[in-house]
Amino acid sequence: MSAFRSHGRGHLNGPVVVIGTGLLGTSIGLGLRGRGVPVFLSDPSPTNQAVAVDIGAGQPLGMLDGGTPELVVVAAPPDVTASVVAQALTDYPDSVVVDIASVKAAILTELQASGADMSRYVGTHPMAGREKSGPVAARGELFTSMPWVVCPGPDSSADAVQTARSLATDLGAVVSEFTADEHDQAVALVSHLPQIMSSLLASQLQGTPLHALSLAGNGLRDVTRIAASDPTLWVQILGGNAAKVVEILYGVREDLNRLIGTLEQPLAPGARLDLAQLISEGNAGQARIPGKHGGPPQAYTWLTVLVDDRPGQIARLLTEIGEVGVNVEDLRLDHSSGQNVGMVELSVLPNKHDHLIEALNDRGWRVLQ
Repeated sequence: MSAFRSHGRGHLNGPVVVIGTGLLGTSIGLGLRGRGVPVFLSDPSPTNQAVAVDIGAGQPLGMLDGGTPELVVVAAPPDVTASVVAQALTDYPDSVVVDIASVKAAILTELQASGADMSRYVGTHPMAGREKSGPVAARGELFTSMPWVVCPGPDSSADAVQTARSLATDLGAVVSEFTADEHDQAVALVSHLPQIMSSLLASQLQGTPLHALSLAGNGLRDVTRIAASDPTLWVQILGGNAAKVVEILYGVREDLNRLIGTLEQPLAPGARLDLAQLISEGNAGQARIPGKHGGPPQAYTWLTVLVDDRPGQIARLLTEIGEVGVNVEDLRLDHSSGQNVGMVELSVLPNKHDHLIEALNDRGWRVLQ
């Protein structure tokens, strides 16, 4: 699996044609237009295209007036991406064509079978998005500092790959290069499995009495946040990467069966050890997630500060932490059930933990360790 990343300056001159004016396609248009690149938009939905044009993501494709685009970006749903790419390669015989679908191997295989000119095609996947969809939700800065995977096919030319990388770097993304198969294996674990697990857990909340849900804290909210995702999109994503997802789910099933067997007899010899090992294995996996700015994992410590639930309190807290000279590595906000206070959970470096607690106590804040 790859290997190199680039923060280099992009150099697209355009024009760029974007086919598909949903959240990502429109965000690409806005980002490129903000850098002076001419963009032309096309979408099967006249309404979506008109909205994207109105918010400044580009001009209607008809205004290209026979010009040759430097790049065509296919931002179509995954289940039609290959056919749209193949048509774009035919319609624009001198242009590089990329797609931004979230699965790559199936699209590459379908295109290879179509007889399309694969030297001008590069698969890509920007790992960015929002819980809202459609052109109205688009943001030109959506891709800033986010991963963008470039997946050249075996026949992709060096110029086509460089053009694909330029698109990502022009939009401020951090580029990684994977093969299509490596990409699908990686996203099955780090993106598709979390969606499945979040949705499965959230589905268990249906019919749960509200007085029980009133006990929910950040843990449940964190784990179920992405369960609000678009079902139609995820049907296509999971269907397009089913083989890789199933491989991982087999392992999850084994762990679930192991856990169920242990909890059916929680006092049996070895049961407690097995439970401890299960949690420890989770600790070890979580510790491998890259740390701040993609660097190596780093342990942080947490503390909780109670704040009055009124305007300006969190801003004042963060200002005073800055005055103390401590950097906040992460922050979560929760509310106390039945009390008019908020709970701000702060993550800091271990060697700053005690110092920060003492400084906040001296300034009158209520700190829970």
